[in-house]
Amino acid sequence: MASSRPRQEDGPTRTGRVQPKTGAVAAAHPRREVPEAPRPHTPAPARVAPDDAGVRLSKVMTERGLASRREADDWIDAGWVKVNGQMATLGQRVMPDVVIEVDPAARQQQARRVTLLLHKPIGYVSGQAEDGYEPASVLVTPGNRWTEDPSRKEFHPGHARGLAPAGRLDIDSTGLLVLTQDGRIAKHLIGNDSEVEKEYLVRVEYTRPGQLPEEDLKRLNHGLELDGVQLRPAKVSWANEDQLRFVLREGRKRQIRRMCELVGLKVVGLKRVRIGSVVLGKLPLGQWRYLRDDERF
Repeated sequence: MASSRPRQEDGPTRTGRVQPKTGAVAAAHPRREVPEAPRPHTPAPARVAPDDAGVRLSKVMTERGLASRREADDWIDAGWVKVNGQMATLGQRVMPDVVIEVDPAARQQQARRVTLLLHKPIGYVSGQAEDGYEPASVLVTPGNRWTEDPSRKEFHPGHARGLAPAGRLDIDSTGLLVLTQDGRIAKHLIGNDSEVEKEYLVRVEYTRPGQLPEEDLKRLNHGLELDGVQLRPAKVSWANEDQLRFVLREGRKRQIRRMCELVGLKVVGLKRVRIGSVVLGKLPLGQWRYLRDDERF
């Protein structure tokens, strides 16, 4: 039996709303899909080596002479280093042939770091305090600055912070001690491949009858071992009747004193007077000055 309800065509309803088309009519007008907006892409940090491969970026930077390990980590953390064009991350491992870029801002910070020359007295250690003895860096105060310092730098309290000795002097030795905030200078002076000469005046007493044989003087120049390791050639000659001049290109612990003991000499005084082309000169005992801009080690 046919329904008595009138057939409803597509169009406005009693509420004024339009009913959607159905069947063949709807198929002729498919619903249009609105494409999703593309999500912003954030490039991942440059990982140019797997986590368990490659070399730490800071080590590669050090090997290339770009910075010390500590500086490299600081620069990476500050966002001043890129690897193959992408921002580096702290602790990142890379392959040795990557392209490393350092932002000029890091160089500017490096340029503000200072290097000081101190005439170290006996009784101070070169580095960290030990056995109740103070580090030589405590002498870096405005009152201890050499009044004839040729540098025009104005002292700032920050210049006394973060100073590291670039080459040690024993507690019972005096002379030229380099204290620096610049990791490149430290690496140049005390790195494993450093060729910088260090010159010392060494007052000695001969513990055997007579005088030091010429053969033993030759052994001081080349032929001695310490801890089973052959020492590099040195330049050792008499400065006067009781004082030797040593020129070394290495710095083993208490090296000169131990070398002298091997040939029957007792060291009664040791003073470093030169590092590279930088000399102690007239710098008074216990005082310091800035490394001049024209001085090079």
